[in-house]
Amino acid sequence: MLNVKKEGILLEKTNNGFENDSVCNPAAVREGDHVHLYYRAVRHGNYSSVGYCKLDGPLRIIERRKKPILFPEEPYESQGTEDSRITKIEDTYYLTYSAYDKINVFGAYATSKDLVTFEKQGIITPKFTYREFKHLIECCQGLSDKYLFHYKLFKEHGLGEELSRKLYVWDKNLFLFPKKIGGKLALIHRIHPGIQIVYFEDFGELTYDFWKDYMMNLEQYIIMDPKLHHESSHIGGGCPPIETKDGWLLIYHAAEDTPEGLVYHASAALLDLNDPKKELARLSQPLISPTYQWEKEGVVRNIIFPSGAVVFDDVLYIYYGAADSRVATASVSLEELLNELKKPENQSHVQH
Repeated sequence: MLNVKKEGILLEKTNNGFENDSVCNPAAVREGDHVHLYYRAVRHGNYSSVGYCKLDGPLRIIERRKKPILFPEEPYESQGTEDSRITKIEDTYYLTYSAYDKINVFGAYATSKDLVTFEKQGIITPKFTYREFKHLIECCQGLSDKYLFHYKLFKEHGLGEELSRKLYVWDKNLFLFPKKIGGKLALIHRIHPGIQIVYFEDFGELTYDFWKDYMMNLEQYIIMDPKLHHESSHIGGGCPPIETKDGWLLIYHAAEDTPEGLVYHASAALLDLNDPKKELARLSQPLISPTYQWEKEGVVRNIIFPSGAVVFDDVLYIYYGAADSRVATASVSLEELLNELKKPENQSHVQH
């Protein structure tokens, strides 16, 4: 049995105006002996920005800024810049985040050379209404009915014609692999209920026509769909993949539908190093589940939301949002986790 240690709460809200309601869901990147965290900071009214703190080692805070490092500036992110992830490719850091305007959520990104100054680059995920999305994915074979979950939900609730033209497919939980694959950038993103991947040479390729063709062949780009009991609602990418000898280690979140509402867990999977569309293994049980009161009670109940991970001395440290209210950390031996994933009961037999 895996020994996962919950290190406890790392960050809580403060009296600073931009984070006086809650903090959660941090991006994490290690540079030398330091870890840089870019967390979701929420002020009253559910307005989100990106806060920053610096750790010496995986757990000791040595700096925490009193102002956000990234905040809403554009109309498409007027309600929040949320749930960032960070990846370094060559000499550039890519901070991906969810841009929320109170109706829609798009995936956007910013770049930096120094981890302090970030330049926003705009939206990169598709912009299709749910009605357009339904028409596009009708071309796909063998796609789960859950991909039309939101379309059916809005239809059942009698979504007005005007709003239906303004409401676009939510595309969240996006982050890049830390190296090019086959000479191309590789981006993980989440269109409910699964985890998908897209390859491209330059961000300029991600045009309306590019995404239209992509959606018409969506089944070819699905890495993982929910299939286990603790994934009964949906899954989504968590932490940017970590390269190991056995494959890309992906820590992701899994939402379980229960009589008391959704329960979010953290889990783990292995993807093929050369073709991450191939799922090699997936834990049959969650890696981390809400057990403490501070994980069960908060802005949203029963939430473990992993969004950043680093390795120190073969120990994997996972930074996660707890109950959408605070930032916490858990640790596990990387070798033990990989060995667990390689057990027969966790091997994947269905390839996309």
